[in-house]
Amino acid sequence: MIAGKDLLADMAAALAENGLILRGGFNFEAQESPPQGPSGAPARAVVLVGQAGASAWRHFLDWRGRRPAGLADPLDSWSRDVIGGVAARFNARAAGPNDRPFLPIQRWAMRAEGLKPSPLGILMHPRYGLWHAYRGVLLFDRELSFPQPPEVVHLCDSCVEKPCLKSCPVDAYSGDGFAYQACLSHVRGPDGAACRTTGCLDRNACPHGAAYRYPADAQAFHMAAFSR
Repeated sequence: MIAGKDLLADMAAALAENGLILRGGFNFEAQESPPQGPSGAPARAVVLVGQAGASAWRHFLDWRGRRPAGLADPLDSWSRDVIGGVAARFNARAAGPNDRPFLPIQRWAMRAEGLKPSPLGILMHPRYGLWHAYRGVLLFDRELSFPQPPEVVHLCDSCVEKPCLKSCPVDAYSGDGFAYQACLSHVRGPDGAACRTTGCLDRNACPHGAAYRYPADAQAFHMAAFSR
């Protein structure tokens, strides 16, 4: 039995209570080897859960304010709480991007939403630009009825200037990939104050989705987590 689209709308409403959004999904093909669904059998469908802009930030801060100081990986913990609660309501299994074994969430996201990576590796969204993320997935024992993914114009293809590759003081992003150690050393060092307080300079240089740019405190939080 294929569940109707009303289920997706109900899930979207439940996620919106904490500023999260339903990011699409798909039914697994017969030849695939999906992870376990809630029953322990291979899942039949996956729904991606994420955020765009600052919609989830205040909900996370409210949650964090009621938890002990120094809680490790608080954003992951909040995501597990919220998405796990939605999973329980809709008979699904929740999984996060940092749960082991790692799930191919980036690849699933490209399949579900038709997105492609930007030069920074972050998927470029036609509305949100680089200011979005995936916080987890919901896995189901049954197939769901998904709308056809829209045709997406990849904004990076028409971007000539590529400011996202010209703003980093240590050229962390290039055709050779991400220079992780150079980025980390700079962010931790005396010249990395701008990155630590306002976020990645390359990411902020992208003109797309500016209305969804994360607030400075959110960017500082993510940069602190990166540089620990």
